[in-house]
Amino acid sequence: MFRGVNSELESPALHLPPEKMADLVAFWEVALSDGVHKIEFEHGTTSGKRVVYVDGKEVIRKDWMFKLVGKETFAVGATNTKATINIDAISGFAYEYTLEINGKSLKKYMENRSKTTNTWILNLDGIDARIVLEKDTMDVWCNGKKVETAGEFVDDGTETHFTIENHDCCIKAVSSGKRREGIIHTLIMDDQEIPESAE
Repeated sequence: MFRGVNSELESPALHLPPEKMADLVAFWEVALSDGVHKIEFEHGTTSGKRVVYVDGKEVIRKDWMFKLVGKETFAVGATNTKATINIDAISGFAYEYTLEINGKSLKKYMENRSKTTNTWILNLDGIDARIVLEKDTMDVWCNGKKVETAGEFVDDGTETHFTIENHDCCIKAVSSGKRREGIIHTLIMDDQEIPESAE
């Protein structure tokens, strides 16, 4: 039995061959700065087998485990973000699978992430682009790669300039004037403001 941490964060798309789907017990989508990663977990409740896939690639395989509960820790994405799958018995042969990212439940991690990053998703010359600003470091990522930027102070805040596929981009950071709201980040591409996306 699988109980999801947050059903809105679960991925409906599976990347495993049909013969492996029998042991597939949990899957999640995790949005990091370098992209949205799919994590899939197989757990053989008779053999104790544990297999973890990140973006369809096997990262952990343990074929025989006498202990059916426990945890598996692995890295996700270009920044090697720490992820842990917790396996807990809830009754008889029913198990609960939860995912932690950097020591926080997936739900808490995503809530915190929405405070520390801004994300914009747009179509750029027929190709989808996902631009992420990490507010603490002012690093900018586009489609999984960190972008070279140049920052400058302006009268009302700061501007972070970069180029994506020959498009001039700028993230403006200005104070909202309200303590609770803090700094407002706006993406300008080719002199057009791009609306922020909710992930």
